[in-house]
Amino acid sequence: MVPHPGPSPADPAPDAASDPAADPARRRGTERALDRALDFALDHLLDPKRLLDLALGALLLTLTAPLLAATALTLALSPRHPGGAFTHEPRVGLDGRVFTARSLATRRHRLDLLSRLPHVVRGEMSLVGPAPLAPGDPRAAAPWRQHVRPGLTGLAQVRRRSPWPWDEPVLLDQHYVEHHWIGLDLAILARTPAAATAPYGPGPAAARIPAQGHLSDTDHRPRGYSAAG
Repeated sequence: MVPHPGPSPADPAPDAASDPAADPARRRGTERALDRALDFALDHLLDPKRLLDLALGALLLTLTAPLLAATALTLALSPRHPGGAFTHEPRVGLDGRVFTARSLATRRHRLDLLSRLPHVVRGEMSLVGPAPLAPGDPRAAAPWRQHVRPGLTGLAQVRRRSPWPWDEPVLLDQHYVEHHWIGLDLAILARTPAAATAPYGPGPAAARIPAQGHLSDTDHRPRGYSAAG
């Protein structure tokens, strides 16, 4: 047998630039990419609340897109809306990040809320959460607000006529953040259509919310409060 020749002294040494492990800068770039992929998985794939936002938010956006487009065209052609079909307002989101909330310039049938569905799909907002506030609002600096995305609807919206002495939007938003879970989100979503279209006025007394966050049949939001901001 002919022995296999060993490496010749004239053979070139391995190129360090082609080996990511030998380049600290490339290794750090690879680690950052893996961290971003892990953060995306935790944020979008393993969080039940985010999964609900993606699935239901995308479905609602698909179903309402023709109506929203027709409304936007109508508003754009209407002389009553010289500023355009949409409003653009800065709002404070998750971790205190500021984003621009884009909404249809009408509250008719709460189309302004539905027009914010793209923010839900993109992860700037949630279907359920505390009211989105402007950066200059002192309430936006509350530490508990930093942990969740602002919502299209929330606990305060579905408790519109409750006579509780603590029944204020901020307290209800904080109560939601401290007790929220996927079952509470589903209960709030189920009650939002009726609460959003119900007339203002005195309502029946509401039962206290249990610690686990369930809603009673008479839960409403405070008078004059809008989760749309």
